[in-house]
Formats: sequence, C-alpha cells, structure tokens
Amino acid sequence: MLRPLRRLLSALVVFPLALAGGAHAADVEGQLRVAGRLMLDGNAPRDFFQGESRPDTTDAVFGLLVTAEGRYTADRWQLVGRYDGGGRKYVAFPSEDVLVQAAALEGSLAVGETLGVGVEGRAKDRRGGSRAYTDLAAFAFLEHAPDARLSLRLRAGAHRFLYRPDFSASFGSPEVGFLARFRLDKRHAFTVTGEYGQRRYSTSVRYPPGTTPEWTGRRQDGVLMASAGYSYKGPLSLGLSYSYLETSSNSYGESVQRHRLSGTAGVRLPWKLTLLAQGALGLNAYPDGVFLSPEITLLDDEEAQHMLSLKLARPLGERVDVELSFAMYGTELSRNGLFYFRQVGGVGLTWRP
Repeated sequence: MLRPLRRLLSALVVFPLALAGGAHAADVEGQLRVAGRLMLDGNAPRDFFQGESRPDTTDAVFGLLVTAEGRYTADRWQLVGRYDGGGRKYVAFPSEDVLVQAAALEGSLAVGETLGVGVEGRAKDRRGGSRAYTDLAAFAFLEHAPDARLSLRLRAGAHRFLYRPDFSASFGSPEVGFLARFRLDKRHAFTVTGEYGQRRYSTSVRYPPGTTPEWTGRRQDGVLMASAGYSYKGPLSLGLSYSYLETSSNSYGESVQRHRLSGTAGVRLPWKLTLLAQGALGLNAYPDGVFLSPEITLLDDEEAQHMLSLKLARPLGERVDVELSFAMYGTELSRNGLFYFRQVGGVGLTWRP
C-alpha cells in the first residue's frame, strides 16, 4: 500500500519534465502526510463582542489535513510542487464547516552558473463558513545565486482574488516583488522580502460622509508589503520576523497600515518530546480614522492582531506522531469598544507513509 502512494506522488512531479526529455538524470523526492485533530473552539463563529458579557459559542470540531510535496531535479531543470487539502467539521455550528484546498507549483531553469529563470503559480480555494474565496496568482522570476550563502529573486506577475460573500471586495492586480536570502553560516540566516501591487476593483469609490462627489470612479488600492526575518538552527530553533502592510486607497475608509512582529521557537525535550511555540503582536493604524472594508483573511486564524500558540509533539513510532496544541487569538478595536478573543485546544495524530 505504501509503495503505490510514493509512486503516485513521484509521478505527479516527474511526468511534466519527462516530456521535456530531461528524465534520464532525474533526482526525485516526495513525501505525504495525513493529520487528524479533535479540537475545542472557544469562539466557533469568530464573533466580536462588546462589554464583559457574551454568549457561549464553544464548539467541538474535527479537522483533517492531507499534505503532498514533491521535487524533481534533472540537469538544469527543477520542478517543485505542493498540495494541501483539508477541512473542519463543527458540531453545534455547522455553518462554520469549511473545506480548503491549496496548490503551488514552481519550475526553474539554470541559464548559467549563478543565474536562473522560472515561473511559479499558486491557487487556494476555500468553501463554507463566512470567508469563502478563491485566490489565484502567477509569476515569472529571475534568480541570482552567486554562492550557497546568498540568493536574490525578482518576480513579476498577476494576482486575482474572488470573495464570494461580498464581490465588491474582489480584485485583480499586477504585482512585482523580490526575495533575498543570506545564510551567515549553518545556523544563522536572514531573509528580506518586498512586494507591491495595484489592485483594481469593480465597485465605485466611497466618499466621506456629508460630501458631494464631483466625479465617480472605480476603487483602486496600492498595496505595499515588506518583511525582514532572522532564523537560528541549533539545539534551540528560533525565528523572528517583522512585517509591514500598507494599503493606500482612493476610497474613503479603505486605507490601513499594519505592523506585525512574530516569533517562533522549538526545542527538544526529554522522552522524545518536542515543544513548539509561536507568538505575534500587531498594531493597526487607519489614515481615515475608520476602516470600512470587509476583513479579508487569506490565512486561517490571522483575523486577530495578537496570537500565542503552543504545541507538544511526540512520536508513537516511525510513522505516527501525537500532538497536543493550544492557541489564543485576540483583537481590540479601541474606537468602538469591540474586542475579539478565541481559544482553541486539541489533540491530533500525524501519519507519514
């Protein structure tokens, strides 16, 4: 049973380049993981509250995630692919049931000792719950790697986002960006990224209350994203990153500036235990004094400015791991007194063929 799974995963990666005639010197890698979790969600509908009293929205939820990864390398070609598919099933809040699929594919060609070109694409589709969307992006890139310690990638492409609950939040955008990695030695590494896009919407511009517009036009947002990170790999694994997002819109109440500081840590403990921790602090600013756009979240659980999660894992054998996890998410809106708080805890099993 296990060999056919490995062969299937390898075939998904190898077949496209085999047609190009480069399979004679192929190096193929692939892996598959299946994870199931039983969790208790303290705020299943992800509601905001005001004051100390709030209804009980705790619910039990079962989650399942399948992850497949593959890499094909032959001479000057390389193809890397990844697929994630999973879902969550709630007991008391079936409206929050969700099914998510995501895929990414990248192909590159070395055109010199230090230069490479390629294309990359990603797709994500979320069905169910209150945040159903489809997110698509495709890019061409140029990469320069003068040695094993340094690499620089420049990319340009297009991004399309479709938000089903409110189509006015859907957009199309040309985007450009860069990624720079520098490895100081085997343990210390630095990463810097930047991206800019000009998002175009089908809806009209919103004007401040009490004003009479002299013209009407379509909403357009300039979106700038930048981040810098540091990682350490040793007896203790550490990661620290800062990210900045600025959305400058010609529509009233759509502009926002976001700062986010994130950290991760992992350490081996006695009895084959591994402890993983992750935390983040966020700060938002609104140039218009208000923020009227729908909160569009492309990643689960990033609707909160602040978060803290802990995970304790231990292998039960060569192919199965058991884990205990707990996470907290929170946001406070000082202008209207609304706050958001959510706790999620559970137990899970991960199987690798």
